[in-house]
Amino acid sequence: MQRIANLLVVQNGQMLLLKKPRRDWYVAPGGKMESGESIYEAAIREFTEETGAKPVGTHLKGIYTMMIHEEGRIIDEWMLFTFIAHGIEGVPFEETREGLLEWHPVSSLAYLPMAEGDRTNLQFAAVQEGIQYGTFHYTEDFQLIEEQIQTSTEEVNRLNG
Repeated sequence: MQRIANLLVVQNGQMLLLKKPRRDWYVAPGGKMESGESIYEAAIREFTEETGAKPVGTHLKGIYTMMIHEEGRIIDEWMLFTFIAHGIEGVPFEETREGLLEWHPVSSLAYLPMAEGDRTNLQFAAVQEGIQYGTFHYTEDFQLIEEQIQTSTEEVNRLNG
């Protein structure tokens, strides 16, 4: 099964997104994991390769299964691991072979063109506490058929003193 890691940087109310030329859709920078690589290592490596900047304070926000359907059967399936960071070191590229890098207000996740599953997971990553889990079912041309979402937060008890 293919494994993908992506990373959303949110800084000063803005987020760094990659506009892919094929559909003119926005995504968080990321890509395929390499053999033997942890999901954390993959997210940072892919982000750095695609942006020229290094994320600061990276942590996991979502784990997803993506399923592509054709005529009632599953033809492709992969896992997506979404991370967030709240800053970067360095200046990101403006354009790479992957597409254009642009800063956008977090609120623009509501309307920017993107896969609907990406909208769901990036909105959660940008503004919610905890970790989100889900399964997204798509047609071959990435029309969302169904999504199943769960979330969890860690309860931490602290002693006063």
